[in-house]
Amino acid sequence: MHRVNRTGQDGERFLGAVDAVVRAQMCSGCGLCAAMDPRLRMREVNGFQRPVRVTDEPLPPARDRELARQFHAACPGVQVRAQRPAGSHRDATLGPVQGLWAAHATDPATRFRGSSGGVLTALNTFLLAEGEATSVLGARADAADPRRTVPVTIMSREQALQAAGSRYGPTATLSAQAAPLRADQAVTGKPCEASALRAHARAAGTDAPVILSFFCAGTPQQGATDALVEELGLPEGAPLEDLWYRGRGWPGEFTAVARDGRRVRTGYSASWGAALGPTVQWRCRVCADGVGESADISAGDYWELDAQGDPDFAERPGRSVLVARTARGRDIVLRAAAAGVIALEPVSARSAVARQPYQSARRRLLLGRLLGTRLLVGRVPSYRGFGLLGSALRAPRATWRELRGTITRIRDRRRRGFRS
Repeated sequence: MHRVNRTGQDGERFLGAVDAVVRAQMCSGCGLCAAMDPRLRMREVNGFQRPVRVTDEPLPPARDRELARQFHAACPGVQVRAQRPAGSHRDATLGPVQGLWAAHATDPATRFRGSSGGVLTALNTFLLAEGEATSVLGARADAADPRRTVPVTIMSREQALQAAGSRYGPTATLSAQAAPLRADQAVTGKPCEASALRAHARAAGTDAPVILSFFCAGTPQQGATDALVEELGLPEGAPLEDLWYRGRGWPGEFTAVARDGRRVRTGYSASWGAALGPTVQWRCRVCADGVGESADISAGDYWELDAQGDPDFAERPGRSVLVARTARGRDIVLRAAAAGVIALEPVSARSAVARQPYQSARRRLLLGRLLGTRLLVGRVPSYRGFGLLGSALRAPRATWRELRGTITRIRDRRRRGFRS
């Protein structure tokens, strides 16, 4: 049983608040609650990371009330606030912008290893080398079972390279260290993790660490990775030496390497589009921020476009759209470029958005999806400042179709036994 708190008794407001988010299927699996309270651990439940209570030890009432207050302010399953850092302008799809470029790592190994030009890996290395971060919290393949993804604390360029590349599986990055994180650290995490971290620092009255994020389409179920490896020809449970989803090229191929030397692979469209993407947890399907608005810096694929204006997934040297959102983020990007760590080419918001059609569409249609979810599930996160109502009013028919389609999809998922 993975329910965090079943008693509802006085003195357990925090655990009750966590449990309410999990039961409503609005948990993103970021791990913030487990970082806040050692009575919780993140565990795999129905293929996703969820908080599980591991001890019955109570908290003093005052501490319990304070944790509950911080949780309500920061949990992305409760609320997410659009950021408006001083000096930024707001784009309807990209969020706050203080600088916008097509970018890539100048080091060939870093550029090759990363999912889209290695720019976040290069920035992590730069922050460590300059002494601006004592460590970087991120994620990488589990050494014992590379099918799984685990949080990691990065201390060197070598460790940053080992963690390079997208991980399309559940991981609770923030659970790896007690909250709040120190201001001399850095974090590279999903948009929900960036939001949780920024909001928690504000609620706790501390300075946030440097936050880097990436464009995200959601967290697939762990079983999707396991099934894809088996479908490609490796037996269920076969010991793996390595597994990567992307990178080692752009976009790179989903690749699993068995310890006996056997290797299986498939392209990005087949892996993400056909196998992994359809299993994304429902909280991700009602997410208002897939572009890391709460980060100092975020990056996504700067796809080349085909003759029809659609993203072209042919292999080529990787490039990212790189967004500086805060003055601190812009300063880091410009100094890294001056040091020769990354290469920058200024681009327009229109060009960047054209290369991210999924992110544009999700914002435009999200209100219909939220309304459908609210009707059937009963609870959705509160989103303020994202302009969702205005987007819906500009496309009323599409919003109505999305509402009806959402209701159909939720009912279908329930028939098939999906609960997350």
